[in-house]
Amino acid sequence: MRKVALGRTGLRVSCLCLGSMTWGSQNTQEEGHAQIDLALDRGVNFIDTAEMYPVAPVREETVGRTERIIGNWLQTSGRRHDVILATKITGEGQRAVREGAPISPATIREAVEGSLRRLRTDHIDLYQFHWPNRGSYHFRKSWTYDPSGQDRDATLADMQNCLETLADLVQEGKIRHFGLSNETAWGICQWLGLADRHGLPRAQTIQNEYSLLCRLYDTDLAELGVNEELTLLAYTPLAAGLLTGKYAGDVTPEGTRRARQSDLNGRITPRVWEAVSAYLGIAKAHGLDPVQMAIAFVAQRPFPVIPILGATSTAQLDTALGAADLTLSDAVLADIAAAHKVHPMPF
Repeated sequence: MRKVALGRTGLRVSCLCLGSMTWGSQNTQEEGHAQIDLALDRGVNFIDTAEMYPVAPVREETVGRTERIIGNWLQTSGRRHDVILATKITGEGQRAVREGAPISPATIREAVEGSLRRLRTDHIDLYQFHWPNRGSYHFRKSWTYDPSGQDRDATLADMQNCLETLADLVQEGKIRHFGLSNETAWGICQWLGLADRHGLPRAQTIQNEYSLLCRLYDTDLAELGVNEELTLLAYTPLAAGLLTGKYAGDVTPEGTRRARQSDLNGRITPRVWEAVSAYLGIAKAHGLDPVQMAIAFVAQRPFPVIPILGATSTAQLDTALGAADLTLSDAVLADIAAAHKVHPMPF
């Protein structure tokens, strides 16, 4: 599988990343291990997880289970050197993790030590902040986003304190690199500026939602990504399964994520079905698998980006991995652009 640069880390990772958020809820440990084996056999060397996983929904009794599943695979396989491993500290407000405590020097240390134990490793390659303490516009919050209550000075002081703790953890060899998630253009600029001014760890990646149906990244963030060599780790490139076509006609197949989360975290709206139909129609017209088309579109964007693949079966994962070998033609991209203008923000 083609390898790409991960920010300015010097690491070369697979052009597709294996996601893990269903392992321990929708998937057993054995199924999660089978997905890792398949992905590595196909050339993937990059796995993303988080301390709060599995999701849909997040429960206190299952927090950390996904990391344990990965850690058990690392121990039994002995293949830690074959994997670039990314995980995340949970942000403020998630009651299932540390009773919703914000990210701080103390919680960073606690979270890193916990992840290292569960992952059964001595270091984390990419350590990410799951969302900012000040909140963000992601997960459909853009419709009512109001930053007017933010305290700039307090935010910057908090960022610098966190970066100093990360610097200590890098020095100790417990983490190698730092990334963000669910961030804004202003937020990233502050993290980068503080790092440059004070010689602290520089954010190398940003993990935000991106798909044919969710393209908030396309303007200011895309420009920032190009000029700062910041890699987008695009989560839900299939829009939580909508772009597979399995929910077309507003159905809910048994065993799917929608059976657990009826609105797919706000992605089910009256306008989404026409948008889904448009993209499924483009795939059909060009003889493409809709899953592979959707993932290949993300991978071909004109900024540094790596799609994160999530699957609940090895069959699904096998299909998704096929996107690594697909380059969309100009004709396909033109049809996608036309559809996007008609259905610019369906959820």
